[in-house]
Amino acid sequence: MLQSELFPSTQKQAPKDAVSTSHKLLVQAGYIDQLASGIWSFLPLGWKVHKKISDIIRSEINKIGGQELFMPAFQPKELWIESGRWDTIDPPLFKVKDRHKKELVLGSTHEEVITYLARKFVKSYKDTPLALYQIQTKFRNELRATAGLLRTREFIMKDLYSFHDSEKGLDAYYKKVQEAYKNIFKACGLNSMMVEASSGTIGGKESHEFMVLSETGEDKIKICECGFGINLEVGNSYEKCPKCGGKLVQKNSIEIGHIFKLGTTYSQKMNANFLDKEGKQKPLVMGCYGIGLGRLLATIIEVSNDSNGIIWPNKNVAPFVAHLILLDKNQEKDSEIKKKADKIYSYLQEQKIEVLYDDRKLSPGIKFKDADLIGIPTRLVVSEKTGDKIEFKKRDQKESELLDIEKVIIKILNPNV
Repeated sequence: MLQSELFPSTQKQAPKDAVSTSHKLLVQAGYIDQLASGIWSFLPLGWKVHKKISDIIRSEINKIGGQELFMPAFQPKELWIESGRWDTIDPPLFKVKDRHKKELVLGSTHEEVITYLARKFVKSYKDTPLALYQIQTKFRNELRATAGLLRTREFIMKDLYSFHDSEKGLDAYYKKVQEAYKNIFKACGLNSMMVEASSGTIGGKESHEFMVLSETGEDKIKICECGFGINLEVGNSYEKCPKCGGKLVQKNSIEIGHIFKLGTTYSQKMNANFLDKEGKQKPLVMGCYGIGLGRLLATIIEVSNDSNGIIWPNKNVAPFVAHLILLDKNQEKDSEIKKKADKIYSYLQEQKIEVLYDDRKLSPGIKFKDADLIGIPTRLVVSEKTGDKIEFKKRDQKESELLDIEKVIIKILNPNV
């Protein structure tokens, strides 16, 4: 990608109303743009990152048997009456009427729809276990939509739902999801921890949140050296660790995932039953498991940045793997140094390396400042000073080195070399 063609340009100043680091940097670097309170456009750079996170999630959920589907955002009132959440879910639903005066909601979650599908198609214990997921837009009628992508009114979420013929089956799959989530967050460059949590208006007998420690986080948790953790919402009275008796320390954190053992909460209310081995009707045992993709994206930046901008932790989530920068004093169209940079750009593309090529006729200072702000993991500089070499520098390091193109390729493809 030529940076001269990238939409839009970076901004000189961060938005004045930004309160979180990710909000400031994502807007200033040209990843996202605000349309209204809690409503965001993902610009080309931001959407590339979003798609990479989607791919990571799909890969891990597919490994544990998830089948991807896509459910409607518009949902009929009747299903929410059945579940008992039409007037009780918090935040309250976005409710609309069509031209026939029929009431619909913009789905903030999809337990009702997925339970309807299970009721229709799952008839026997032989149809279980079943795991269905989607990556789809949700609408939350938040009272306070702040901090950029960390709290929004419209967002894209991965929601996975599992169906079982017993609590034992749910328990086993719940553990599989826990491992998948750990793999997802690790691939995104995050150190996550699982803590006990409140099930809120989603319901169910048990739930856990995946947290990332951050001073800017709105969630408060208590953690122990033994690995136990609990959200203050449910563990405020805990003075010592219930697992080992050790000291609990309070920390600020950001929630990046939430999983629930729903049990028969929805299946009983909505008559989603199956025939067991004895031919008896029983309610399906359910679990649900969510990850907000925009929030996950923002959290990566909350914990991976410096005073100059974003630092994407790895190529799994970075919009590009390498940032090639041309420094040409004369800025001539057919200069030798530009020909060299063009050749390197073509060769990187041939090697299937995602590269952003700064071919703009701007000063080195502006180019370097933009490179740090955008945060691509590897910076490659071509100038008269580099001669027949390329200046290679990692975004999270101060030192650079001069390498030939083959060494550059090796270091990009094998970061630990």
